Amino acid sequence: MKKTAFLTLGCKLNYAETSTYERKLLKEDIEVVPWEEKADIYVVNTCTVTEHSDKKCRNIIRKLHRVSPKAAIFVTGCYAQMKKTEIEKIEGVAAVFGAEEKTHVVPVISAYIRNGELPDITKTSCARTDNPEPGHDAGCGNFLPAYSSGERTRSFLKVQDGCDYFCSYCTVPYARGRSRNIPIKDIVTQAREIAADGIKEIVLTGVNTGDFGKSSGESFLDLLKALNDVDGIERYRISSIEPNLLTDSIVDWIASGTKFLPHFHIPLQSGSDTILKAMKRRYDTEFFAGKISRIRHTMEHPGGPKVFFGIDVITGFPGETDELFMETYNFLKDRVKPAFIHIFPYSRRAGTPAAARKDQVQDSVKTRRVKMLEDLCESLHSEFIEANRGISEKVLFESTDRHGLMSGYTGNYIRIERPYDPAIVGRIADIII
Repeated sequence: MKKTAFLTLGCKLNYAETSTYERKLLKEDIEVVPWEEKADIYVVNTCTVTEHSDKKCRNIIRKLHRVSPKAAIFVTGCYAQMKKTEIEKIEGVAAVFGAEEKTHVVPVISAYIRNGELPDITKTSCARTDNPEPGHDAGCGNFLPAYSSGERTRSFLKVQDGCDYFCSYCTVPYARGRSRNIPIKDIVTQAREIAADGIKEIVLTGVNTGDFGKSSGESFLDLLKALNDVDGIERYRISSIEPNLLTDSIVDWIASGTKFLPHFHIPLQSGSDTILKAMKRRYDTEFFAGKISRIRHTMEHPGGPKVFFGIDVITGFPGETDELFMETYNFLKDRVKPAFIHIFPYSRRAGTPAAARKDQVQDSVKTRRVKMLEDLCESLHSEFIEANRGISEKVLFESTDRHGLMSGYTGNYIRIERPYDPAIVGRIADIII
């Protein structure tokens, strides 16, 4: 048997794809081992969202080669799309799969397992470049259906891939290609497969999740309604959705009594209209604040749980002065008041308009601002927990036994601990927060 290790770097979308590779390759003659062990095959799914991500990917590939010098290393993911030539030069790498070649990962590795030789990766018309410029993206022909498995409580289901937005700081459209999806009926089939494994909760994931429907002429709301009818799945979360795509009709429908939870992950990126415009985002702060207010007004009721908002913020974008940063800080503190802030220092990405700007922010300034936002996040999260204390909620408990305790999450994503009880593992229990 070929000892095979799978590594995922980056987002939950990558995690779902890696899990799908593993699930399919388990039909071959392989034994899955931890990546730290000496394996015959490594499958690495990479990320390129920041310069640090690129460096991490390179380092892990080199480390794998040191651990097992004779192993064949197969690399896919966003970094593989953007820097194929660079990766191919790293010792130990057997094949690199870009965005359009993800559907070839399993067939190529399967052939290698059976024959000990690498077939040629099918050539595509995918426009690929090691130094992307606007207009030169990954193409959009192939869609790899994927969902994660291996957990008893939750699965990440890929419903969409790619992005058409081309924000000025982001390489994701070049790495992932244009927005695309498979039809609702196919996603529902996958959700039923997940339910058949006993999973109770699905997290919908994608690059620009709310943009679902570009390939099939369907709508995101159509998808939500179809998934809501899948027997066996009791809870859904939307992993990330652009504020302009989280429509009032979606909010009203979720609030009407559905399986979709009061938990929203929404990218803001900046609380300064000046910076939002420079980022080429598709909304301003008034729109964003109005969206948050509308959701709270629709979904929150006296004595009931508060809506969890996780907000993405980039600090240190070119041209962000201390005054503009404080606009973001105060917007979050006084108007949005999220339960959590996902903080990212701006990373200069070659080929993007923002990278060419002369008014780059010093790293030391970014570090200081990140610390300020981390402190704010801690304060806001504590306020959110206190606002929910004493409220009745439902928790899906997980199987891990840590020092006699088990944990799970409420519908609005508060982590709850209680004494370990195997009878409620993978079940939804009523609790008082």
